[in-house]
Formats: sequence, C-alpha cells, structure tokens
Amino acid sequence: MKIELNEITVREVAANYVDNAEEGVIGYGGKLNIRPKYQREFIYDEKKRNAVIDTIRKEFPLNVIYWVKNDDGTFEVLDGQQRTISFCQYVKGDFSVDNRAFHNLTNTEQKQILDYKLMVYFCEGNDKEKLDWFKIINIAGEKLTDQELRNAVYTGSWLTNAKSIFSKSNCAAYLLSKDYVNGSPIRQDILQTALSWISTGEIEKYMSVHQHDPNANELWTYFKNVIDWVRLTFTTYRKEMKGINWGELHDTFKDKMLDTEKLEQEIQKLMMDDDVTNKKGIYPYVLTRNEKYLNIRAFTESQKRETYEKQKGICIRCGKHFELKDMEADHITPWNKDGKTNAANCQMLCLECNRRKAGK
Repeated sequence: MKIELNEITVREVAANYVDNAEEGVIGYGGKLNIRPKYQREFIYDEKKRNAVIDTIRKEFPLNVIYWVKNDDGTFEVLDGQQRTISFCQYVKGDFSVDNRAFHNLTNTEQKQILDYKLMVYFCEGNDKEKLDWFKIINIAGEKLTDQELRNAVYTGSWLTNAKSIFSKSNCAAYLLSKDYVNGSPIRQDILQTALSWISTGEIEKYMSVHQHDPNANELWTYFKNVIDWVRLTFTTYRKEMKGINWGELHDTFKDKMLDTEKLEQEIQKLMMDDDVTNKKGIYPYVLTRNEKYLNIRAFTESQKRETYEKQKGICIRCGKHFELKDMEADHITPWNKDGKTNAANCQMLCLECNRRKAGK
C-alpha cells in the first residue's frame, strides 16, 4: 500500500461541509466522504467531541487521520471520522464549547482554528491492503467492530442496501429478529450475524463476491427465511432462544419433517432438568442430539471421593486398582436415559474403561 503524509488545515476539510441523512457526510470541497453511507453513525459523546475542539484551540497535536485515495481523485475517511465530524460540526455552528459557539469567537480565534494543520495520511492500495491497514491503525478512540472494518473496505451498491436493512436503528432486520439475535444494528451486529449465517463464517469472501450487486435481496430473503423457520419450529418463545446460531440449524434441518409439538414437550422437560446447566443449548440439542450443547452437570469432587472409597479404588469394569487421579466419574444409568448426577448414580472407572464406554 502506498502511504503519503500531508498537512491539511481544518479550513480545507470543513469547506463545503454537508451532513445529509441519505448521502452521508461530505467535506474538503466535496472531495472527501467523511461518513459514507456504509459507515456507522456519529457516536462521540459531548465530552469527547468537546475534547477535540479543546485540543485544536490549544494547538495541541491531534492524532493522525487516514484517508483512502480513490481512483477518481476523491477520498474517504479510513480512520478519524469521529474527530473530523466533531471539528466540522463546530465550525458549522452545530454546538458550542464552554458556552461559546464558533460564531462567538473573535476573528483571531476563528482563524487559529481554521488554520490548524491536521496530519493526514493518504493511503492507496487494493481491498486486502486497505483492510489490513485499517486493522493496524484501529487501536485507539472508538474502536471499530470487525464488521465495521469490513464495511470500510467492501463499499458499493450491495453494502449501501444491506445497511439500510440491517444497520439502522429499528431497521427491518432488527424488528424482525430482536428476540433471536444479539447485538446492536448500529454497531453492525445484526448484519454480521446474517452474513455469518449465509456464508458459514466466510464473511469477507461473501462481501467480496457481492460487493457490486445492485442490492442485498439474497441476504435479506435468507435472513427472513431463517427467522420464519425458527418461529414455526419452536412455537413457544423463551429468552434462551436469543443468540443461538440459527443459520446453521436452519441449513441442516429446514428440509426435515419435524414434530413441533414433540419438540416443545422435550424442551419443557429439559428446561426443568437440573442436570442441564446450559439451557440455551437445549435448542440445538433437540435437533442434533449432541449432549455437548447441554453442559450436563458434572459429579462433584466429594461425590467422586465418596464413590472411590466405596469401590476401594477398584474400577468397576476391569477390576484393577487405580489412584483417584487416574479414574473418572461415570453415570451408571446414562443421563439420556433419565440417570441423575448424584452419588447413587455414580461409578468410578479407570481412564481407559471410561474411554471405551464413551466410544460405544
């Protein structure tokens, strides 16, 4: 990646500053996209915003800013968006600091702010180079999420449309899935979840392929299908349903005939089972039958010791004597056959015998 350091004044950056809800935030005489449509909203609070202005007024150095130089000679802010919007808004008159707006300042004070020199790096390179560089410089301030980093690179018509669906407050995707998906749309959590589901984790590859698609209809349709499948399959909502990898379960089981009433009965039973310590894992378990999702309660150290002493250190299966550290607790009656995790249902097996039993 080619990187070039430039001194640019606040006056130059704030020239023709425009904040448009539809088109983003533009400055530098119309040549700088300060907050493109694909980027997040302004999130600096009053204290941080005012600190930027105070730094400039005192002529202290402001952290360097990074711009991406486009092929057509325009620029996009790679890092420093929040700082740039802060001083542009102040010069425009959107807020005051210590009860003094920009127009309340003397001509000398105004000139000092407008002539303040910013250290701006111009960066040129391919998508991968820009993403790698963005990750390196994103080490301070309002740290970007992984999806915000991706959004800064894979810009285009597809992302613009996807953001309108997945990344606005009370957007369509959030309203549809807020009971099933974790995170904030503004911080790109909903978009990242949808992308992770449809791409089976290969988000950057999917965004690269679809970067110049006219819209994100494929992603939106898929996402709606997943949520609809969840609602139809699990008819009683519980808070434990939020945050599950529903995309993976949908892709695996969407074409299988499932008895929703039977599933609900089993879920009710498992929710009341004290041995199931991960209630969220009940949903993937009733479909996959993999007990790892449930985190079945383990025998306590006192239960293990009590059983070991009763067996006098003898493995129930092979009849050989072992030290306690060389044995493991095992359910006599398996948990999935209603065996409980208590002293009465505990037996101690040597490591080898327990492995053999588990492998059957």
